[in-house]
Amino acid sequence: MSPHFILLGSLFVFLIAGTPISVALGLSGVIAIFFGLDMDAVANMGTIAYASIAKYPLIAIPLFILTGMIFERSGVAERLVELSRAIIGPRRGGLALVAILVCLIMGGMSGSGPADAAAVATVMIPSMMKEGYPKAFSASIIAASASTAILIPPSIALIVYSIMVPGVDLRALFAAGLFPGLLAGLAIAVPAIIISRRQGFGAEGGAAEGGAAIRPPLGRSFVRALPGLFAPVIILGGLRSGLFTPTEAAAVAVFYGLIVGLLLHRSMGLRDIYNVLAESAQISAVVMVIISLAGIFAFAGSILGTFDVAAEYILSISDEPMIVLLLVMGLVLLAGMVLDGVSIYLIALPLLMPIMATLGWNQVWFGVLMAMNVAIGQFTPPVAVNLMVTARIANVPIEATMRWIIWPILAMILSVGLVIAFPSIALWLPSVLGYKV
Repeated sequence: MSPHFILLGSLFVFLIAGTPISVALGLSGVIAIFFGLDMDAVANMGTIAYASIAKYPLIAIPLFILTGMIFERSGVAERLVELSRAIIGPRRGGLALVAILVCLIMGGMSGSGPADAAAVATVMIPSMMKEGYPKAFSASIIAASASTAILIPPSIALIVYSIMVPGVDLRALFAAGLFPGLLAGLAIAVPAIIISRRQGFGAEGGAAEGGAAIRPPLGRSFVRALPGLFAPVIILGGLRSGLFTPTEAAAVAVFYGLIVGLLLHRSMGLRDIYNVLAESAQISAVVMVIISLAGIFAFAGSILGTFDVAAEYILSISDEPMIVLLLVMGLVLLAGMVLDGVSIYLIALPLLMPIMATLGWNQVWFGVLMAMNVAIGQFTPPVAVNLMVTARIANVPIEATMRWIIWPILAMILSVGLVIAFPSIALWLPSVLGYKV
């Protein structure tokens, strides 16, 4: 039996059987190496797994996870909501816009869609309920908006992409993700506003039940939100100025988050710090285990030539680069419906890199397109990790969100089409900033 079939077939069988993604990747790689090479190669799997995570840029992942959790606990989301409400004011669909805007800003702190969704949903859904927004609608809009965290820097998925694709500047990826992320947020806002106005969601012109529609003072709200607003500025400004590397930026972000939580907002204590460190360590450990075992899978596919064979098969479907691109994007979108973003990158990129090289696709642009499709998968059932989080907070079944979530999905697909048709949406900013694209 072909080792190529053994590698991909065993992975498929393990996933169907419900095996954890990390275990499935590692086991399928070991099995393929055993049958394709020899036992001596299997003996080196431990070293390969270690080498997969013994990389300096990967330090940024647990640090940005920690940063997101610190800002979530420090009350930054509440102050951003207050500022956004002061800017937008009471109107039909106003709180939907507030939720989208806060998700975009929080995404610039955490780099994680589920963390973004949890922080914003906890604050926003009670207020949206007071103004007449259905819980299922609120959960859908927040889940979709939180997916932009995978695009707006710092993005954990883009960090993984930069490590797996040789020669890609992470700073260029961060810059390239900014405008597509904002475009995605704008695309989600359009159906949110249209639906809110047609259905009469949100207060208009006065105070709603419980005073939810009262407009906070703009000046006071801005001052209260200023420490949180400075976080993305510090991260991106430091990267642009060359003051620190992306990995160092993650450490700076953690330090700044602690200053905000302990000294400025005074919303965190020593016990909170312990809990945040413990939870972020658990999440980071899971991510690193996935990456380490995925390294075995990637090694097996490379040494056996499986990825080259798969790439040749995909390229044989059509000679037209656009058709191949749409096929690849469709496959990534489908994968995003059942797998988390990091796992998709780890599984798909070894297969896709030969295709990128053959067709001459810009690596930065393609990385952003992948991220956008993975983002759609974060709120598209059956898995829809963001939607699971927001639906749980809203206390509604995911089935209840189906009539609402379809519109943000279509809006996001349209934004992907625009980035495909106009690559400059992603590539203009990194080019202007002088990064290699």
